[in-house]
Amino acid sequence: QVYVVESGGGLVQAGGSLRISCTASGRTFYAMGWFRQARGKEREFVAAITQSGSGTGYADAVKGRFTISRGNGNTVFLQMNNLKPEDTAVYYCAARSGGTNLYTRIDEYGYWGQGTQVTVSP
Repeated sequence: QVYVVESGGGLVQAGGSLRISCTASGRTFYAMGWFRQARGKEREFVAAITQSGSGTGYADAVKGRFTISRGNGNTVFLQMNNLKPEDTAVYYCAARSGGTNLYTRIDEYGYWGQGTQVTVSP
């Protein structure tokens, strides 16, 4: 069983910054990604990082404002700058065992965290 745990969400004013973190258990290195789901909307891709950390990808809506990075082992961070009210959502971390590519689709990930709420006030 692989456990994925997010932390670091909260309330921030528009234009502010927030960093959320995620750790996946296990000894295998995973490709990892962040997705978000706003109330009443479908879950959408935000950012992804390859197993090695050498490749990253972003949704157009966050490109230039968000940065995904890897820490030790299977810890990943999502640095969010210049936040906008439309970034308000539950942010989910996902992990995938196997594969060296960048994965951006929900069905490409097998392990998910419970999510962390990010709220951006106007």
